[in-house]
Amino acid sequence: MRRLVVFGCGYSARRFLELHGAKFDVLDVTARSPETAAALAEDGLSAHVFDGSGATPALSRAIESATHLLISAPPDDAGDPVLRGAADALARARALEWIGYLSTIGVYADMGGGWVDEATAPQAENERGRRRVEAEEAWLAFGGRAGAAVQLFRLAGIYGPGRSAVDNIRTGTARRLVKPGQVFNRIHVDDIAAAVAAGIERPAVGPAINVTDDEPAPPQDVIALAAGLLGAEVPPDIPFETAELSPMARSFYSSNKRVSNRRLREELGVELAYPTYREGIAALAS
Repeated sequence: MRRLVVFGCGYSARRFLELHGAKFDVLDVTARSPETAAALAEDGLSAHVFDGSGATPALSRAIESATHLLISAPPDDAGDPVLRGAADALARARALEWIGYLSTIGVYADMGGGWVDEATAPQAENERGRRRVEAEEAWLAFGGRAGAAVQLFRLAGIYGPGRSAVDNIRTGTARRLVKPGQVFNRIHVDDIAAAVAAGIERPAVGPAINVTDDEPAPPQDVIALAAGLLGAEVPPDIPFETAELSPMARSFYSSNKRVSNRRLREELGVELAYPTYREGIAALAS
């Protein structure tokens, strides 16, 4: 019997369940608040409240009989909340075969626009990235002790329905920040779901897998395409140096790299539905 427990049933994990959840006999998900858990339960999911402080008896039983875990909960100041808060149940998870950890390409250092792949050593340049590296290492160590395959899905910037340049144009919140030479990789949420599903079927690939599109591109180009497809006015250029940005938003622009997805395509066998932002934005605008 295949039983999947999803920690942190947010945007990407939820889409994975919508597209591939039927591959499991039993599904359990967690949410940090009772309100979110109740909303998930209304959609027919077996939802548990879990905030990292400890697992309920029902969640513990689910973990102990799980064959698969999908971790979509970010680390906090104290480390990985799942390894900390569900440690006892995880130690008793004798049926565990596979662990998928949704990480980020933010574990790589700034390359000045150069390329990185999974052979590039993680070298995070901010606290968020360093926490991710530590969490990756902790899950690899746990998987080794538990005898379970671990795959680290390093996600590029996520977009999809309700979360894209198309939505920003429609709501009038889009800004075209221009930093010469700056590029970002992206990934459509459906392609994240496909990557996780492929990983479950090919658990020996990895452990790290960059989940990105084929074409790193300047962010202002994405905004311009979305505006054009919607017949809207293209927002004016805003120089990065003078733009009003939060510290977190500005930090994203401090790292400039192109991320290879060769392993995703050639070893995991994923054929991207949206290989570049052009296909993804066009589908969202239609």
